[in-house]
Amino acid sequence: MNTLTWILQIILAVVFGGAGLTILVKSRADLSKMFGGWVENVPPPLLKLLGLAEVAAAVGLILPPLVGVLPLLTAFAAIGVVIIMIGGVVIHVRLPDYPGLAMNVAIVAMAGMVVWARFGPYKF
Repeated sequence: MNTLTWILQIILAVVFGGAGLTILVKSRADLSKMFGGWVENVPPPLLKLLGLAEVAAAVGLILPPLVGVLPLLTAFAAIGVVIIMIGGVVIHVRLPDYPGLAMNVAIVAMAGMVVWARFGPYKF
């Protein structure tokens, strides 16, 4: 189960790191083409903050246990992923964008599993 949790952490970190960096470096127009209409519903400063939060979550999912400093931060990073994705669920329900909604729900499930494992039976 610990291996599965690590796999989930790596998948989430790659997805969030890539998306976050893309949000930070691309223009709003490019992001709208890449990610769809939800980008237009988010104010520009909040969009950049979202990118920063996603990069921070990606780092928090992997780095603390690897360096052995405050590995409990991994569980808190996973909670951050859940919070970000709940915001995504709200946006996709309002559009309505059901493929995007399905992706957000899947990510919430994966991050929820990491939260449960790292706070529960599979702590570092």
